[in-house]
Amino acid sequence: MSHTLYQANAQRVQRCELAVPGSNPDMFEKALKSGVDFIFLDLEDAVAPDDKLQARKNVIQAINDLDWEGHGITLSVRINGLDTQYMVRDVVDLVEQAGAKIKTLLVPKVGVYSDVYMVDAMLSQLEMQQGLTNKIGIEALIETALGMANVEDIAKQGAIGGRLEALHFGVADYAASNRARTVNIGGLNPDYPGDQWHFAISRMTVACRAYGLRPIDGPFGDIKDPEGYKAGARRAAALGCEGKWAIHPSQIALANEVFTPPPAEVEKAKRILQALKEAAAQGKGAAALDGRLIDAASERMANNIVRAAEAIAAKTK
Repeated sequence: MSHTLYQANAQRVQRCELAVPGSNPDMFEKALKSGVDFIFLDLEDAVAPDDKLQARKNVIQAINDLDWEGHGITLSVRINGLDTQYMVRDVVDLVEQAGAKIKTLLVPKVGVYSDVYMVDAMLSQLEMQQGLTNKIGIEALIETALGMANVEDIAKQGAIGGRLEALHFGVADYAASNRARTVNIGGLNPDYPGDQWHFAISRMTVACRAYGLRPIDGPFGDIKDPEGYKAGARRAAALGCEGKWAIHPSQIALANEVFTPPPAEVEKAKRILQALKEAAAQGKGAAALDGRLIDAASERMANNIVRAAEAIAAKTK
């Protein structure tokens, strides 16, 4: 193991993240009772330009009036992009009027680390100004060719700063940025021999794991195709993602199913740990279980499963 290690900046259960448009306050109460791990109230793509200012007011009121934490929800807000006239006032108003109740800000279309740094610097000054005792985290959407080209640097510099917690794969804008042909948001192109998103998700996930960030898969657009959603979620989970977006409440249970380790998998992981513990007591570094060799790498994989299951169980009690 390298002597250089980056510990996780923040551990959160994030099996599913529900996107809720800030311009539609009728959806806030339903989202509150949805049982989802994470919610981001959206000020960006889901809000028309003429509705931006009212959406910001709606979101601030919802943050203050509704008991998100009491319902077991980690609350995030997706701000507008740094290339818009809305972003600065998004950050200022959110922190000044509701900063104590916001866990993270989701920054869209991050292309270089400087984008994260700008939001980080604003948050640091606003937290001091408001006398906040909580530190608001940052999550970054990797959804452009530039962002993916710089994803390792974004992850590394963000990890050093300590406020960046997660990277999200924004498949729709990523496809547009690359001029990729696709049938629907997050869906597979039948002309491509396999999964055309594999490289991007894998690269982002490796950057996250190297520097202690959470990798989160983005949306799947066809809400009438639950099997397609689950298939995409399983592919993301296989690569190491911790969760996936939901653009409709019907997708929450699908994501929770995929990203919750099944009981049989957790039980096997515990058996691996026990077998290796017994082997260590006998001075052995490896063991056999169910006819297969297990060793220190098996122990690390098993620990990942057990810890994830324990974190989910603690949250859902």
